[in-house]
Amino acid sequence: MKIGIPKEIKNNENRVSCTPAGVFALCKAGHEVYVETNAGAGSGFLDKEYEEAGAQIKAADEVFALADLIVKVKEYLPQEYHYLRENQLVFTYLHIANDEAFANALLESKTTSIAYETVRDRKGGLPLLTPMSEVAGRMAVQVGATMLQKNNGGRGLLLGGVPGVFPAEVVVIGGGTVGLNAAKIACGLGAIVTIFDISADRMGYIDDISGGTIHTAYNNEYNLRRALRTADLVIGAVLVPGAKAPKIVTEDMVKTMKPGSAIVDVAIDQGGCIETSDHITTHDDPYFERYGVMHYSVANMPGAVPRTSTMALSNATLPYILKLAEKGVDALKEDAGFLAGLNTCKGHITCQGVSDALQLPYAAPMELL
Repeated sequence: MKIGIPKEIKNNENRVSCTPAGVFALCKAGHEVYVETNAGAGSGFLDKEYEEAGAQIKAADEVFALADLIVKVKEYLPQEYHYLRENQLVFTYLHIANDEAFANALLESKTTSIAYETVRDRKGGLPLLTPMSEVAGRMAVQVGATMLQKNNGGRGLLLGGVPGVFPAEVVVIGGGTVGLNAAKIACGLGAIVTIFDISADRMGYIDDISGGTIHTAYNNEYNLRRALRTADLVIGAVLVPGAKAPKIVTEDMVKTMKPGSAIVDVAIDQGGCIETSDHITTHDDPYFERYGVMHYSVANMPGAVPRTSTMALSNATLPYILKLAEKGVDALKEDAGFLAGLNTCKGHITCQGVSDALQLPYAAPMELL
């Protein structure tokens, strides 16, 4: 199969979808790989390294035109929509539940698209979302600590405090991969950390592995309202795979928070779980203020640490890329978890969460393949 690795054009998106090591594996398996000029430069991978691994270096137009399978990191931007076409596979983070324009472009072009974020493993986990969730969760604390600095509009707090001075209070909403990784880092820095979740089993697990150093609380409105009044940093880490994130923190709740406190909405790529995170920001201009509270809502957080992110993502996606390259869409038929990644096919929505979010008809994927 002919595989295309384009250069990402989203603001400050320096990740690339495949490392030279991944390209080497694909070429060794007998596939042709086209890598766009400087596609890996932002992650520290040079064109020469890709060529040595067996790839051909091409311009963007050639990569999209020649490839049967396009492997990206992020969704297509409007200036890339014209590249979409029928009889081409696209494998990337789609997030179309929160992007109606891109969804319509995929449907109109009849492109077969597979979303990293809805692929499941045999345990029901999200193997292609997990590595970037780990990065985003850990980054959220770094970002939040920076936002609390006075020069960035924050309260002027050091997250972990110092001897004789109380540390900051960190509230993490959601105890999944993002939330747990955020809590680990915040706790390691000395903050007082509470994870809010609705699963008793998950909260028990977090309590066990942290030895009680990470507090847990049942996520209901009463508990959350009380916690937000004293929180210094709030990290939104709620995910409904393939669907829009629910608004857990309302505008009214944000109004009760302390001036100079901070919110990092990691769920913003799925619409955000904080009501006042009303727009996506960029790495160039990441912060904004609402009701005296600093907000961060960058949709491609891991793009700020591309070397780490690219290697982690490529490690996870390569086995799936190899399956697609060998068998095409038949690879989906053989693996129910992989099939769950199919979001659009032949002009139809094939993911129930996306269908519900966009209020568009759903088609059973096996009926289309």
